[in-house]
Amino acid sequence: MVQEYQEFIMNIKKKTGIDLGAYKEAQMKRRLESLYDKKGFTSFRDFFHAISQDKSLMDDFLDRMTINVSEFYRNAKRWEVLENKILPQIYGRTKQVKVWSAACSTGEEPYTLAMIMSKVMPLSKINILATDLDEKVIDRAKIGIYPERSLNEVPSEMKQKYFQKEGSLYKISNEIKKTVTFKKQNLLSDSFGGPFDLIVCRNVLIYFTEEAKDGLYHKFSHALKPEGFFFVGSTEQIFNPGKYGFQTEDTFFYKKS
Repeated sequence: MVQEYQEFIMNIKKKTGIDLGAYKEAQMKRRLESLYDKKGFTSFRDFFHAISQDKSLMDDFLDRMTINVSEFYRNAKRWEVLENKILPQIYGRTKQVKVWSAACSTGEEPYTLAMIMSKVMPLSKINILATDLDEKVIDRAKIGIYPERSLNEVPSEMKQKYFQKEGSLYKISNEIKKTVTFKKQNLLSDSFGGPFDLIVCRNVLIYFTEEAKDGLYHKFSHALKPEGFFFVGSTEQIFNPGKYGFQTEDTFFYKKS
């Protein structure tokens, strides 16, 4: 079984460019086994053969390997730190703010960024890049329709201003949608572009091996402007920020020194 999973990793990398070996093995294997069980397969070999032939099965595979759990203003206190302490430093030194939401899932994160920035900048001046590996979630992000539970933390004035209720769902306004450019991207293998004033990458790095994380921190640091900021998730503290040219600015915020 171990050898079969290694073979699956190799075949997926050849076919898609995605390196499953960079993800924590026990977690990823368990997640994919539950998917292939559900679909009626008994081995990784059969499962690979099937996803090679069937696009919708390939989409299901990508969906399962990328954990798409998201909501607006997730961990609201951290967004307050961003708004009150981090963004004013960025606004103080540039009029053209470059922001990247990496592994953006269904769009709640970049749209939250746009809403927060709209308090001090006209929407026409906001331009956020949002990337994800999974095209299905990018398509959902572009549509911008969300269940009520995704809006639990949204301040009421933002909810009134930027959302329209449609039945039991909420649609985000076109003005906010226009501030975000969505793009497919593999964090492990694609180049990062930049330089950015702010990179937000939350609740993604926990799924990678230590070695993969190390490489990604170097890439993120390289993609930031000097004095730029890196905002991570609430279980993703960097224990040796100086190694990557970062200094701790606040809990889960790092400044490129």
